[in-house]
Amino acid sequence: SGTVSAVASDVDRFSEGDRVAVAVPPSCGHCEACRTGNSPWCETVFAMATGRDAAAPPHGGFAPSIAVSDRRLVHVPDSLDDIDGALLEPATICVHAVRRAGIRLGDLVVVVGAGPIGLLTLGAARIAGAGRTVVVEPNSARRELALSIGATHAVDPEGARELIAELTRGQLADVVFECAGIGPTVQASAELTRRGGTLVLVGVASGTATIIPAMWVVKEINVEAAIAYTHDDFDLTIGLIAEGRLAVKPLPDQTTDLAGLGAVFEELAAGGSQRTKVLVDPSS
Repeated sequence: SGTVSAVASDVDRFSEGDRVAVAVPPSCGHCEACRTGNSPWCETVFAMATGRDAAAPPHGGFAPSIAVSDRRLVHVPDSLDDIDGALLEPATICVHAVRRAGIRLGDLVVVVGAGPIGLLTLGAARIAGAGRTVVVEPNSARRELALSIGATHAVDPEGARELIAELTRGQLADVVFECAGIGPTVQASAELTRRGGTLVLVGVASGTATIIPAMWVVKEINVEAAIAYTHDDFDLTIGLIAEGRLAVKPLPDQTTDLAGLGAVFEELAAGGSQRTKVLVDPSS
């Protein structure tokens, strides 16, 4: 997120001084997906969401200033501060995932993985009507954080199935969000899902995942996948944060400047970091 410092002559939706965040544009209306009625899966929007469009900056976004298409910007209201604005994009990923899940009022919802995406998914699921919520996470500090922002239970993976079975009289979870993004948790998440329940794949495992297909079939698991977001997901998420319904402030536990960014990446890449969410302030 940031403040507009200059606009092109043909831009009329934004002015110098506006507070904005980078989103994705509305569906283009011209690609094959849009032309065949599949505009939520617009190919142009997906390219922008994944940084593969022709205008994507080659250096990413870690810079004091950056040129962005006005179609990709959304206004950040005064009720959101800079931290809220910086967390708008990851929060929107989670709102998009929860919208795809079809949560029913009172459902028992499980979130596997309590990183930033898992914790924000927890918050969005509670807004969507989840009853009891269980967060599965090996890191004790993140379990405590999950409880502090509204999880009913937070449990180590070793005790997850036993707890969920106890809470549901053996039925297991109505909806499970896999937010860890590692191969083994895909099958583990399916094992926590009840017969006829829904498993939503939110984390993106970089390698292969071994599953037991017969178990998925016997359970008649409904499988959804969620990647990125749509333009209207951003509008919805801005409202949820502005109204105080989706809490993003508890997540950041470090802010670094550009000079310190390399050390942060090294710490995270080494594994074992206790950080939940690191923000980057390029102006400091």
